[in-house]
Amino acid sequence: MVLSGRSTRLFVTGLTALSVLVAPAATAAPETAAVPKVWPVPQQVDAGRGALTVPATVGEVLGEHADPAAVAVVEQALRGAGAKRFVPGPAELTVYLGGPATDALGRLGVQGPGGLPSGGYALAADRASGTLALSGADARGTFYAAQTLRQLVTGHRIPQVKVRDWPAMPLRGVIEGFYGAPWSQADRLAQLDFYGRTKQNIYVYSPKDDPFLRARWRDTYPADKLAEIKALVDRGAANHVDFTYALSPGLSICYSDPAETTKLVAKFQSMWDIGVRSFAIPLDDISYTKWNCDADAAKFGTGGAAAGAAQSFLLNAVQKQFIATHPGIDKLQMVPTEYYDLADSGYKTALRTQLDPRVVVEWTGVGVIAPTITADQAKQAHQVFGHDILVWDNYPVNDYITDRLLMGPYVGREPGIAGQLAGVTANPMVQAESSKIAEFTSADFMWNPKAYDPDASWRAALADLGGRAVAPLTVFSENNYAGALDRVPGKPDQDSPVLRPLLDAFWSALDGHGDLLGATWRLDDYLRKLASNPADLRKGMAGNPAFLDEIGPWLDKLGLLGDAGRHAVKMLLAQRFGDNAGAWAERRATAGRYARAQAIVVQTARGTKQPLPCLFVCTPFLDKALSKVDTSFGVPLRPVATTAGLGTFQDNAPSRMVDRDDGTFYWSDWNPPAGSSVGVDLGAVKPVGHVEIKMGNPKSPNDYVHHGVLEYSADGNSWTQAATATDQPVVSADLPAGATARYVRLRVTATQEFWVVVREFSVGTLDNPPLAVTGGPAGNLPAAADGDASTVYTGVSPAPGEALTVTAASARALDRVTVLASDPAPRAEIQVGSGGQWRTVGFLAGAYTSVRTDGRPADGVRLVWRAGSPAPRINEIVPRFR
Repeated sequence: MVLSGRSTRLFVTGLTALSVLVAPAATAAPETAAVPKVWPVPQQVDAGRGALTVPATVGEVLGEHADPAAVAVVEQALRGAGAKRFVPGPAELTVYLGGPATDALGRLGVQGPGGLPSGGYALAADRASGTLALSGADARGTFYAAQTLRQLVTGHRIPQVKVRDWPAMPLRGVIEGFYGAPWSQADRLAQLDFYGRTKQNIYVYSPKDDPFLRARWRDTYPADKLAEIKALVDRGAANHVDFTYALSPGLSICYSDPAETTKLVAKFQSMWDIGVRSFAIPLDDISYTKWNCDADAAKFGTGGAAAGAAQSFLLNAVQKQFIATHPGIDKLQMVPTEYYDLADSGYKTALRTQLDPRVVVEWTGVGVIAPTITADQAKQAHQVFGHDILVWDNYPVNDYITDRLLMGPYVGREPGIAGQLAGVTANPMVQAESSKIAEFTSADFMWNPKAYDPDASWRAALADLGGRAVAPLTVFSENNYAGALDRVPGKPDQDSPVLRPLLDAFWSALDGHGDLLGATWRLDDYLRKLASNPADLRKGMAGNPAFLDEIGPWLDKLGLLGDAGRHAVKMLLAQRFGDNAGAWAERRATAGRYARAQAIVVQTARGTKQPLPCLFVCTPFLDKALSKVDTSFGVPLRPVATTAGLGTFQDNAPSRMVDRDDGTFYWSDWNPPAGSSVGVDLGAVKPVGHVEIKMGNPKSPNDYVHHGVLEYSADGNSWTQAATATDQPVVSADLPAGATARYVRLRVTATQEFWVVVREFSVGTLDNPPLAVTGGPAGNLPAAADGDASTVYTGVSPAPGEALTVTAASARALDRVTVLASDPAPRAEIQVGSGGQWRTVGFLAGAYTSVRTDGRPADGVRLVWRAGSPAPRINEIVPRFR
């Protein structure tokens, strides 16, 4: 496709209008399924023909002990479908709930809930008899039947259907176990309602920053705090969610002191008195090689086995003195100090052989944040700990990456784990409302893992939270998508799964491979959704201010990134078709919005952070786009950081190796295997000189490449060794005279136990030696020719005849001078010179000026300010030497 300059401008600036003209035609919606989708996905659904219409009067036949919460859910659902009144006994539509429902199911030839585990139920809607029957294996099961009915009602109708359903895992829920500000009381109450709706049955109260759980575990709660916990217990009971109280005494307890056990039991008793029936003793994140009292060393000895013996001693005493003496109490849970692997040890042997077999052990999988959990691993965990296993699953928790929201689905867990575990509790984010997306999907998996479809479940979660705003919520969530469960060593985060391929297609088409018009429209359409996401989501979810407050900084940044992206596309197109002035105008718009996005911060438990939506997609795109256009203006290419065989820990992206800031760094998420590498891509083959690689930092002084080789290459395939590095946190080397390279890397030659931190990876190139800036008016002179078009030299109003001069180290043939300025455009003559002799070659003509010279040798360029010129704002003066 060849366009004239005028056509190019129309093409670049008319994308919105173009989208109307070429947008694909709407397709007809698929036929509505006879039975609405139910979440969590039921085990058995048998759809019939037709549907029951809900009349104004509905009869109720309730069991003597019918669950009140189930009755309330049923009545609310039917009122929404048109019921005005409920009367006892049969009617045109009769609801049988509880005991009588079993007989009603039998009359319909439907198998009841007999033999199903706790939470199992049967439900039938029969049009011919006007029967709606809900019966559970227990009260919880009847409540879950009501939750299924709630989702089956559509308009004024209920489809004819038979459902027999049960949970695959006994325990399914959430553990509030993160570090940082605990959830508010309102957050927790809303969460407990949500767990009931999604058929989860356990909530573990274990916020690390509740002082009465850890540092002050011996102290009783003040009356107001105790009342708050009781309110949670009561709300949990109304939603059939067991409130588990988790007391963590490991920071200070003396295991061998009977008085300590008495205090722990007394604390538990105070919880029992307000209705708590489930208890846990987490002993995670403590030292088990240092005792809190000398008596423990005398009684148990030292080492991991001694710690296991001491913990077993305490837990067995609690089991005997408290758990065994309270009928109706749930099994005691504990979190071991070694909670994250399968390697046997003296500690685990002690738990396996000495801990009361009735105690349930919590385990996070293989790793604190396990990318996968397999059925075989779950089976091994049961064997190595010798107890029933409850997984404490560290997703979507973000207390270790507080600058990110993890809003993707629950993945990486094999369905077969259901047969090996007591259950799973997901550890959520600090952001309670935002956690509901992942919690919805984990609940779906726990209930019926064999039918679990992560993408379908995720989209249902978005609809559940977003309601009518599901479209903008989807856009926001897919750009805050990737989490630790998507990551494996050497594989990048899979963030922004929709935007990523759109960008790939656009870059390919821009290079001449594909339909540029179509790729541009599709990308711009999506970027437009990003740009409007803050307004769209705030309008659509105005009824959930807590959610909007949680995501505010991420939302605002995503909108600015989308806006910057749209300008970046126009910038690239203008550059592609030769409209350099238009490209420079769009470049300034891109950089301005990008800078505003980067300036947004959020206060977290780990300090002030930049929120990081679209981290591994938006930022690289904008950086690449700016670099590509800057190169077309003659600004030297800036190196791009590269890694091979390494992932990224938290937000410490590879780009931080080349940001000219020693205070930031790239950090791998794994110890580097032999053959992995860190390096830079210079963008083109260049003459290269000095290389310096600064690794490690004060917090991780051993995190560097301990055994490696420094190599360079022109093509990325054939490498030349320049130096070896052995136990050097800073590698400094001069490449041989005449060396040229595009790629420079430090390759790991031996496996090591430490990760890798790279603060700066700098490569000196000989084709673009530094330029000196002198003259005036006064201001930050170096910014006028520092090789970075984003920095701006700003001076005061110049005096006529005053000059700003850029000088090279030696005279070279000069072909062109480009001046990139910011509005208002200054007025000046452009002069080139050699040996102090100057000649005028042109005048500044707006924000973008590029003038040809005659190729004669020159060692300097200067701008001679004209009368009336506004104060100069110069982004870059670019002399193009041969």
